Amino acid sequence: MNKNDINDDIIYEEEGHEKSDDLVASKKTSKKQVDDVIVDEENEAPEALVKKLKEKIKILEKEKQENLDGWQRERADFINYKKRIENEKVEVIKYANESLLEEITQVLDSFEMAFSNKEAWEKVDKNWRIGVEYIHTQLLKILDENNFKVMNPIGEKFDPKFHIAVEHVTTDDEKKDGVIIEVKKKGYILNDRVMKAAQVVVAEFKK
Repeated sequence: MNKNDINDDIIYEEEGHEKSDDLVASKKTSKKQVDDVIVDEENEAPEALVKKLKEKIKILEKEKQENLDGWQRERADFINYKKRIENEKVEVIKYANESLLEEITQVLDSFEMAFSNKEAWEKVDKNWRIGVEYIHTQLLKILDENNFKVMNPIGEKFDPKFHIAVEHVTTDDEKKDGVIIEVKKKGYILNDRVMKAAQVVVAEFKK
């Protein structure tokens, strides 16, 4: 080994030693910084720490209230939705047979037409007449049990929601003004819905 090689080795060893010292020094600096941070947190003033905690609590309470409000809105919406579905279900059941009952009103009109001609009806065989009247009574009873009502509003005040005035007759009796004095065709109501308005004659007071 020549002198230059020995010198190179010495320089290499010195440089390596210097590099190792730098690394150790760097590690010591990093550790010192971390230790400083920990010391800062531990040594933080109680007032500042309390302030931070209060701010954190305030944020958490706000988030909690927002979540609670959102849940309550969703719950209220769901309850309203269930109520609406139940109401719609009830309405469907109430008026499920409406179209059928509308056709039955034509049968009832035919009965009324036959009964209205009293002279011709009295000439019909008594036994047969009694049988037909009994069938008519049975039909009305069944319809009534299903909330289907017949309107025969003679003597009542005219109401455009339930009646159609096909004629007005003058009267000198002020108490009869607007009163139905004759029913041309009876009306029909299913539950609270008018299926067919009654056609009526209304008295009209004039001096």
